Amino acid sequence: MAATKARTEKRSVALHVQMLIGFLFGLAAGLIVYTTQSDAPWVETVTTYVTGPIGEIFLRLLFMLVIPLLFSALVVGIAEMGDIRSLKRVGLKTLFFTILLSGIAVAIALAAANLLQPGAGVDRALANELLAQSAERTGALLETSAEQPSGVQALLNIIPRNVFAAAAANDILAVMFFALVFGIGLLLVDNPAAQRLQEAIEGLFSVTMRLIEFIIRLAPIAVAAFMFNLAAVFGWDLLVRLGAYAGVVVLALAVHMFITYSIAIKLFTGRSPLGFFRDIQEAMVMAFSTASSNATLPTALRVAEDNLKLPPRVSRFVLTIGATANQNGTAIFEGVTVLFLAQFFGYELTLWQQTTVLLMCILGGIGTAGVPAGSLPVVVIILAMVGVPPEAIGLILGVDRFLDMCRTALNVTGDLAIATMVSRGEEHAPVVKGPPPREPSTVPTP
Repeated sequence: MAATKARTEKRSVALHVQMLIGFLFGLAAGLIVYTTQSDAPWVETVTTYVTGPIGEIFLRLLFMLVIPLLFSALVVGIAEMGDIRSLKRVGLKTLFFTILLSGIAVAIALAAANLLQPGAGVDRALANELLAQSAERTGALLETSAEQPSGVQALLNIIPRNVFAAAAANDILAVMFFALVFGIGLLLVDNPAAQRLQEAIEGLFSVTMRLIEFIIRLAPIAVAAFMFNLAAVFGWDLLVRLGAYAGVVVLALAVHMFITYSIAIKLFTGRSPLGFFRDIQEAMVMAFSTASSNATLPTALRVAEDNLKLPPRVSRFVLTIGATANQNGTAIFEGVTVLFLAQFFGYELTLWQQTTVLLMCILGGIGTAGVPAGSLPVVVIILAMVGVPPEAIGLILGVDRFLDMCRTALNVTGDLAIATMVSRGEEHAPVVKGPPPREPSTVPTP
């Protein structure tokens, strides 16, 4: 029986391979349909009532579990730090690597956009046509961006008045802030009741992860549906029209992915970059397919613990924070997009304006919703800040889905890279439950 089980396991195809097969199958089928049957009525019927709902059901099942997963993973990760000193050490290391890599990412984006000038010489008539076709969605984005708080109010909104209302509104930053505070409180309390509460939250984490394991089995089918819709509806037409812009974005993402991360992994961890990318390929494929950091978080957590062998208390903390606060791919996309649209409309951005774009892209990567197209409202805000018509965002909507997939793969890779770098030296760090020790009293006992 054992031999039969072993043979069955050997014959089983790895999940990321199944997802890759689904990706290629959906892409090929979609392109064939686009080439031969693009005007057939049945194509819209299939994409609207079959493949579209399949992908939507998959994402909804994952998003249904995002809030309990974020809360439980972050609380347990903080509680398992053992003491405030460990939390401070891991938190500062995470902040340092996040700012460092985000700054490098945006610098690469601005350099690529300035050197290659993707917005120069674009056919204005074609752009106006694409803008007219996207007018309805552009208006929705402008309305969404207008509703986004800014300045002091944006900072205040991180602290929720009601955590349940924040969860219902899918306000990820507010939920994470509550989980951070709750985890610190749990870390400071050392009694049987607090221990039971921690065990209950660990149980919530385990149950959520097990449910997600079942849902993830549907990923190959969902990936095929996603790619079929993308190819059958748009083909490569819009990618060709905006090829220069898309090419610069992909080039900047690739440079950061394979050069910056490789150097960082080798320099700060001593690991082989090739081995690192081999170990995380399942998370990269999932991120590329779903275009959602939040939907990929369960896979990233499992890859970090099973493949990279990172300490769970560190990986859960860093990856949960990183799903919202460390989005290098999003920062690169925002930087190239703003400069591309400025070049197209003939706006010469000064060095100070480009510096503003750089800082806003770094900040924009913090708190951007980890869902498909979550960064588009941020791009609208940055465009308005530098004087470019916000309506210009409609020019890039046709290729955004593909670029969203690419930048999400980089976002998730960056989270795993930072988790790996932060984990160095934490593998054998002592874990002592309870508040920090008090300093001995210098007052003499009467």
